[in-house]
Amino acid sequence: MLLRQIQYFQKVVECKSFTEAADACHISQSAISQQIKALEDELGFMLLIRKNRSFELTPAGKYFYEKTLDISKQLDKLCTETKKIAMNEGAVLRLGYLKNYGGHEFRYAVAEFAKKYPKVDIQLSAGTHEELYEMLINEQADLVMNDQRRAFSNLYNNLVLVEQKGFVEVPEGSFYSSLDKITVEELEGKTCILVTSPGQEETDKEFYRDILGFHGEYIYAYNLEEGRMQVLAGKGYLPIEGYFNHAMSKMIKRIPLYRKDKQVYRRYCAFWKEDNSGYYIEEFADILKKQFEEGKGTL
Repeated sequence: MLLRQIQYFQKVVECKSFTEAADACHISQSAISQQIKALEDELGFMLLIRKNRSFELTPAGKYFYEKTLDISKQLDKLCTETKKIAMNEGAVLRLGYLKNYGGHEFRYAVAEFAKKYPKVDIQLSAGTHEELYEMLINEQADLVMNDQRRAFSNLYNNLVLVEQKGFVEVPEGSFYSSLDKITVEELEGKTCILVTSPGQEETDKEFYRDILGFHGEYIYAYNLEEGRMQVLAGKGYLPIEGYFNHAMSKMIKRIPLYRKDKQVYRRYCAFWKEDNSGYYIEEFADILKKQFEEGKGTL
């Protein structure tokens, strides 16, 4: 089966005419008709029912047409990506990461990828869960590292990276810093510091309050460093997951966070669109997954 025969078949269906399809493909009508007949012979079934100067698709022909369109799109993308790799230029990888995640795995992965592919233009964006979700939907990012708040969609690749233990950070020397663990229930009425983005405050507050169960006052920081400065100033506690910089351990104490008798966990994933799965995206996803498996960001 030749790719060219499939392309001729697609063009005939698209044009709804052998004559117009032949003109578009710059071959004779008899030649395009012969090519489609050869395709049917190889498949062993009819794709078209010919009626004088018109035709209609058989059920098998309709199915074959729709599926080959998907294959053609993937093939076009494959050729484009392969050409970029061969030319080693012009490739751009747009990455997003969760701004309130405390681990180092993402930055390790970026460093390793940049060393391996120095000519790929890596573009980075930090955001809240909702901002990263919108970046993917609006095709402003090729891959994002995000926490899972929604059911997985088959429109996306959903690569589970880790189920990370939850903690809160409090000032060293405070009452809470002497505890071995703390529950969400014990924090009720206390001030929660949320790392978020301007305009995303209420969305994140609703998630932490209604889903995670943090009931109390909220104040906001717009990056992780600012959030930890608020902790040092005694403004409240900071919910956090991921690696802890032990250089800060003399100033900030990290307490395991529990809900009743079980430690809180959050699931983190790499997400990218199923129809935007290129070589560099998948390569970065593999590198990122290995960073978590190697435990470079664990306590």
